[in-house]
Amino acid sequence: MTANTPAKAARFRIRPRTEADLDACVRVLATVHERNAYPVNWPTDPPGWLTPDALLAAWVAEGENGESGEGILGHIVLSRSGEGDAAAALWTGGPTAVVNRLYVDPAARGRGVGAALLARAVTEAGSRSLHPVLDVASTDTAAAALYERQSWTLLAEVEQEWGPDQRVKVRCYTAPT
Repeated sequence: MTANTPAKAARFRIRPRTEADLDACVRVLATVHERNAYPVNWPTDPPGWLTPDALLAAWVAEGENGESGEGILGHIVLSRSGEGDAAAALWTGGPTAVVNRLYVDPAARGRGVGAALLARAVTEAGSRSLHPVLDVASTDTAAAALYERQSWTLLAEVEQEWGPDQRVKVRCYTAPT
């Protein structure tokens, strides 16, 4: 490939996550955790963490390039909002849903995977007459940059308790209206 030859476009598709995807999702999550400290605290039950009680829907981004053998590239969850969801508590425009468990394999970043997953969750929330919101650790500047590129609005930065002796600053965002 020369400098003037464009790279082959990386392709992927967004589809509902299945139970059979969980092992691959956990493997990608472990890579993300090792590289970017997300999640901040590694869950004792990673498949359970990816399937919260308030789950409405979950999707994966899956590579379509058979030559590279790509599998799961990213993951996202849409959940009912509840106690402790800071962004949901700040949003006053009606019922909300929380976007969470969003991560993209570091090897697949820069290809639009995160934006596509985010768009899918926003569409689903809208189909349920819910407004999407999310919280992100203030230290996760790459995630905050993605949300801001997608025109999400910062509501506030607040502290949350994430454990008995752990307080974390989070940025609370709301999707574009």
